Parts: sequence; structure tokens; C-alpha cells
Amino acid sequence: MRIHEYQAKAILREFGVPVPRGEVAAEPAEARAIAERLGGRVVVKAQVHAGGRGKAGGVKLADDPAGAEAVARQILGMRLKTPQTPPEGITVLKVLVEEASAIVQELYLAVTLDRGRGTHVVMASQAGGMEIEEVAAAHPERITREWADPALGLQAFQARALAFGLGLSGDQLKASVGLIQSLFRAYLAKDCSLAEVNPLVVTRDGRVLALDAKLNFDDSALFRHPDVTALRDVNEEDPLDVEASKHGLNYIKLDGTVGCMVNGAGLAMATMDIVKLAGGAPANFLDVGGGASPEQIESAFRILSSDPSVRAVFINVFGGILRCDRLAAGLIAAVQKLGVRMPIVVRMEGTNVELGRKMLAESGLNFTTAADMGDGAQKVVELARGVRL
Repeated sequence: MRIHEYQAKAILREFGVPVPRGEVAAEPAEARAIAERLGGRVVVKAQVHAGGRGKAGGVKLADDPAGAEAVARQILGMRLKTPQTPPEGITVLKVLVEEASAIVQELYLAVTLDRGRGTHVVMASQAGGMEIEEVAAAHPERITREWADPALGLQAFQARALAFGLGLSGDQLKASVGLIQSLFRAYLAKDCSLAEVNPLVVTRDGRVLALDAKLNFDDSALFRHPDVTALRDVNEEDPLDVEASKHGLNYIKLDGTVGCMVNGAGLAMATMDIVKLAGGAPANFLDVGGGASPEQIESAFRILSSDPSVRAVFINVFGGILRCDRLAAGLIAAVQKLGVRMPIVVRMEGTNVELGRKMLAESGLNFTTAADMGDGAQKVVELARGVRL
């Protein structure tokens, strides 16, 4: 789960990470009032779940309250398009009005999980304001990394090493050490999957500030953080993703034409691979889980049939906890209730598989059974192309 910049900064402020003063506004007049309270030059920043806002015209400087109102009017309601948004962009509904900072230096700081080492890693770089992937690819030596001990956490000497890696000294070095430790505490306490400050800046008056902030959270830990869950903004999410989350389905929209419904994340990944191998392109990742109910199967079909790019559906299930006859009953009921017209290829194996296949064959509906994954992928790709089998 992701949240807005202004929400992330509020959380970081609680943990002692210094951030610029600012407030959020949904109307141009509010932006003017906030600028008056801040008493000087301000920056008006579009609040969307995407980076690259400045280049897309979503971040503007204002010299006075009237200017803040004017640029807020330009940004609010615009369709902001960046490399991290859908092609159609995202409508800006809120802006962050923040005191302008006289920047001397832009830096990068982040905490995330290193899955290869099985522990948290803190990354720091003097190449602030740039995408860290670009820095890692072109100049990996410019990134300082420190791995936290799973039991002891991030130690003070590691925070100092990171601060030195940022090229800081004197008072800025001392301030950054505390900031790094505070960011790490926030990351752990809120069960984040990513805590990123880009840029971290040194100002003309010597302060070290988190000028931007991005927090992503581990969805599996949200039950421990109702305060974080309350920050979710469904306006920033794909409607199909929102619908899937309501029914406990793991869904990710992709760009292909073959809808996939699978039980188990590993099998879902393999299904997408074999669809590509057969010359097609998956339209989604959809994991209904090991013990999907008829209601979840119906919801999954509703999501797939709501995607106009889906031309055929591939159902690939291993019946263990979810018996094949139970799956077949759910599929038949869902197709009948929703009036699904598109071709459906079913590959199932496991408990009561023969009974499940018999139920599908006798249903009179548009099901095509497959002998194995390869056969199913080939058939569904041909059906998605409009080839009659």
C-alpha cells in the first residue's frame, strides 16, 4: 500500500525526521490561506502516487499567497502524466503547500528490504533528485549501503558511515546521523516495505531536511496499523485493484489480452510465463488463493469480464484445498450469473478432477478443457486471437 507525500511526511515528523512546514489543500483558496500562514515563498506540489511530478508540471514555486492560489488552480484537476502513472494520467485532487527551501545540496536516502540477504538495507547517495535505478546502473559506486542486523537493527556507526557517504561533515553530519536513525525507526515501526527520501537536502541555513518522502507498506502487516490503513486513497488505484482487494483477491492489471485466474502465486507466475511462451500476453495476475469460495470465483470473473482488453480467460488450478468439483461448480454458477460470453479455457488437476471436468462438459457453457498447462496456454492464445478451435 502507498500513501501521499503529505501523509508520509506527517508520519516521519512523528519519528523526528525534519521536514519542511506545509499543509494540504483541495481548493485554490485553501492554498492561498496556507501560504499566508507560512508567510513567504511556497512550493505547491501535486499529491498523486507517482514520481516525476516536477517534470510533468505538478510542482510549482509561488512567491506569495496570490501566486500560490494561481498555481494551485493550475494543478488541481489536471491529469498528471509521468512515467509512473497510467497512460491516461491521474487526476490531481489535492496539493501540498510547503515552505520553499533554499537548497545547497540534494542527496538520496532510503530503507528497504534486501531479499537476497534477508535483512533491511539503508542506501545513501550524493546523487539526490535522480532515480536511484539510474544511479545504480550508471554509477553503482555512488551508492553507500549498510545492512541492519535482524536482531540489533541499524547501529550508530552504520548511520555515521552512511552520513559520510553523503559527503557531509560538521553539524550536517551530526544532523544526518539522527535523521537516518529516525527514518529507520519509522520504517520498522510502521512495517514499511520502502521508506525513501529523494531528495534529502541541505539548505543554505545549514538544515538537513526530507524535502520529499515516499512510504510503501507491507499489505500483510496492515492489520497491525489501522491508522495507516485509514490513509489509503482508492482514487489513486485502479478500480479493478480496489474491487479485488474487497474480496481478498491478489490482482495486478497488465497489458495483454489473456485473462488469467489461478490458485497460488507461484502457479500464477508460471501461467503468465507459459502464456508468453505460447505467443500471447497475460492481461493480469490474479491469484484466487488455495481455498477460494464460490463468491470469490464470481468476483474474479466479474473483474476479468470488466477489463475490456480481455478476449479469453485461462483458468489454471491445482485442486488441493480447492477441490476441482468445487471449482467447477463455482465457475458454472459465475458464468451463468454474469452472462460471460468470452471463451474460457480450463486446466485443472488434483482432487476430484474427473468429476470437475464432467461438470464443465455437461454445463453447456463455453468452456474448453486442456490436458496440461502447455495445451491450455496454446488454446487460450488462439482463442484470444479469434481462432476457432
